[in-house]
Amino acid sequence: MSQLERPSAGQNEVLCLSAGDAQATISLLGGELQSWAVGDRNLLWHGDPRHWESRAPILFPIVGRVRDDQLRLRGKSHPILRHGFAQHSLFEKVAHSKNAAALRLTSSTADTEIPLDFSLDLKVELTPAELRLGFVVKNTGADVLPYALGFHPAFLWPFDGGNLEDYSVWFDRQEVSLSPTITPDGLVGRELRSVPFDATRLPLEPDLFASGALIFLNAASRWMRYEAPSRRSITMSVENFPHLALWTKPTAPFVSLECWTSHGDPEDYWGDIYSKPSMILLKPDEVGTHQVRLLWQ
Repeated sequence: MSQLERPSAGQNEVLCLSAGDAQATISLLGGELQSWAVGDRNLLWHGDPRHWESRAPILFPIVGRVRDDQLRLRGKSHPILRHGFAQHSLFEKVAHSKNAAALRLTSSTADTEIPLDFSLDLKVELTPAELRLGFVVKNTGADVLPYALGFHPAFLWPFDGGNLEDYSVWFDRQEVSLSPTITPDGLVGRELRSVPFDATRLPLEPDLFASGALIFLNAASRWMRYEAPSRRSITMSVENFPHLALWTKPTAPFVSLECWTSHGDPEDYWGDIYSKPSMILLKPDEVGTHQVRLLWQ
């Protein structure tokens, strides 16, 4: 199936999870979370197409854009959309219980014609206060598998009343207060812009994202805490995701907390996917594991 063709809505299935008074739903299309609520409080962005129709896409086998939307692999170029093809592919349901689900995407079922041999397994577990996601990428072919993985959930802003400017994102360590710019064609620019940290706290305001996402390459922090003026918060903790990012569209009522293993092509990079900075290269039968934990407090 061509990557530009999307599965029909009738092929999709949404799995429901519950634990205590927490509920979550996950779609087989893209393996994407559709909702996460604790009690009567919705936390996840609802995908309003007037702002952004996605909710929590999985980014694979690239993060961001590659130059000219062409993946250069073994001397050939292949068209690929921003953030890759997993978000447009139907995952297989491997297991489903009251509070957990296991999904799988493989090179034979993915919405792509790019010759990469892989399996991508996703396990989602819900507890009354947590949503845990585990990712396992395996090289199922005879050649080295290059890949990047990212998780891109968006949360309501505000999610607990109060003024937008009274919300903050806290980092567990001091980060460099400079972020790469994004070029007009979506690549990672050489220029840097200042990020107005107050120690490990970043006050949020819509103008902060007027020039695009804030990117923290090789971040020191392993968690970010998105906090309301009431001190209620959503914390994203990560394992084996070296890069972090924050993003929204100006005036949109959400903030996305992102974790990446790689990033878009640097603006001065013209090489293939194997030599691109920060890509993971798996030998045949080798696996890569990555984890995300979302905690409501």
